[in-house]
Amino acid sequence: MKLTFAKIHCPSATVMRRPVRASERAFTMIEIALCLAIIGFALVSILLVLPTGMNSQRDTRQETIINQDASMLLEAIRGGALGMDDLTNYVYAVTNTWTNFTTHASGQNGYTYNSVYVTAPIYPVGPYSASPLTNGANIVGLLSTPEFIADSHILPWTNYPSVPDRYYAARFYNTGCYSNHVVAYIRSFSGLAAEKPPQNNEIMQSDTFSYRLLCVNAPISFDTNVYNLSLDQRKYVEQLAGNLRELRLLFMWPQLPNGNVGPFRQTFRATIAGQLSLTNISFNNYPLYFYQSQSFITNTP
Repeated sequence: MKLTFAKIHCPSATVMRRPVRASERAFTMIEIALCLAIIGFALVSILLVLPTGMNSQRDTRQETIINQDASMLLEAIRGGALGMDDLTNYVYAVTNTWTNFTTHASGQNGYTYNSVYVTAPIYPVGPYSASPLTNGANIVGLLSTPEFIADSHILPWTNYPSVPDRYYAARFYNTGCYSNHVVAYIRSFSGLAAEKPPQNNEIMQSDTFSYRLLCVNAPISFDTNVYNLSLDQRKYVEQLAGNLRELRLLFMWPQLPNGNVGPFRQTFRATIAGQLSLTNISFNNYPLYFYQSQSFITNTP
């Protein structure tokens, strides 16, 4: 028997490779330096943009908080709200800088939760209220203080029953009127949950977003030509003007730790139809004001 063997071709196991030159084995120092320069330039650009983005986010957040707080405060003052004692956790100070137009006397009254400071607690040197910020009614009443107060509103005649009305009027009414500049110092209502009461950590409270609020309860101006009308018609116009006011809330933020205030401003306005009622009429505890937006007193001629 004859055996036949097939011839198998096996390629050589040795693979011929192209020789690699030394210059193709790695990056050169120049190439590495160029890459680091490009990466560094990109990182520097990112780092320069990052603070701007964070500041923009912070400013947007603060403006959103102001808008939310403004809605709450506007409704509370416009409606003469009572029972909002939660305001004592956020409104930590109120000041009233007043000036008498006739005597040129001036001063500043300060109110906190624990104390009240008045420049002149004895009438007729200046208007004042002895009500600390211990409840929501006192806060709303102070923020509703009119921009202008006549001396006839500072102290009622009933406090001096033994003095004839004509002498009382000659003594007090002719002293002019007062202008009031009421500013509240407020911690944000709509901030972080960690900043909410009963948080009493001084560090957390000092870092809470705070702002100043200027409250202006301005009377609506009317045409002085009404004084050429009859007495009944003039009284009617004056009564209508007395039942219409403009509430302006100027928010200034942020309140800085050094006592200054930041550059941001925003104003909210509302026209209020109704009476601005006076309460707490007494010589030692005076005065607080509340809007009664559904109350009108007019006599049609």
